[in-house]
Amino acid sequence: MGNTSFTGEYRYSIDSKGRMNMPAKFRHALDETSEDTFMVTRGNTGNLVAYSLDRWRQVEENLRGLSSMKTRYRNFKQQVTRFATPCKFDGQGRIALPQGLLDFAGIEKEVVIIGIVDEIEIWDPLRLERYEAENQLDEEDIDELADEILG
Repeated sequence: MGNTSFTGEYRYSIDSKGRMNMPAKFRHALDETSEDTFMVTRGNTGNLVAYSLDRWRQVEENLRGLSSMKTRYRNFKQQVTRFATPCKFDGQGRIALPQGLLDFAGIEKEVVIIGIVDEIEIWDPLRLERYEAENQLDEEDIDELADEILG
């Protein structure tokens, strides 16, 4: 697996066919083994999450380690994989998002795309605004996390 890294925030429109532009920076960050494809699925916070195909293969491998004999693990595996959809970008750098995923995330006309190192979040702008208003880190959290991550 390569060193694929996604950072930054981008805003785009969705066309009538459910296609959105994937930032060129993100497309160019994909390893060749990702075959110009992102795996897109439901996120845990009312958004969508896109992974490079390489990263998705790693997610699947981790899921294989969970026993399907335990209901909790089986339900989690199902939740993660059930709506996962391969989305290959076209010659214009767009991916077509399935209507079911758009509906889940409340996305109609515009999207906010956020790179989160090894995954990409795709949000309806108003839903993101509400989420951020309800889930802000305080200064103590920021200091503690910065110290932990940055040393």
